[in-house]
Amino acid sequence: MARSASSDSTLRELASVLATMDNADAVYDVLFALLTAREREKIALRWRLTCLLQKGQTQRAVAAELGISLCKIPRGSRELKYGPAAFRAAVRKAVGEAEVPAKGR
Repeated sequence: MARSASSDSTLRELASVLATMDNADAVYDVLFALLTAREREKIALRWRLTCLLQKGQTQRAVAAELGISLCKIPRGSRELKYGPAAFRAAVRKAVGEAEVPAKGR
């Protein structure tokens, strides 16, 4: 599905609002209200697999641990290599790694 300028603008607006919130519980509440149970599961799974990859687990080990198909793993792996620097920094922070200057979007 192609992103429209309108949806991109709206997503940026949401990101701006979330960035002003000063506690994780409030952000969680907003995400919980906005997303369906299935969407929350998908986002949580993608975040978890990305963190496991960052910790050095192989794609095969991640798939086995999470009980998912290998075909769900490459996007997370690709984002860790080529994705936005802010995303890569967030994952490193989540897994307790020191920040590393990074190139990227």
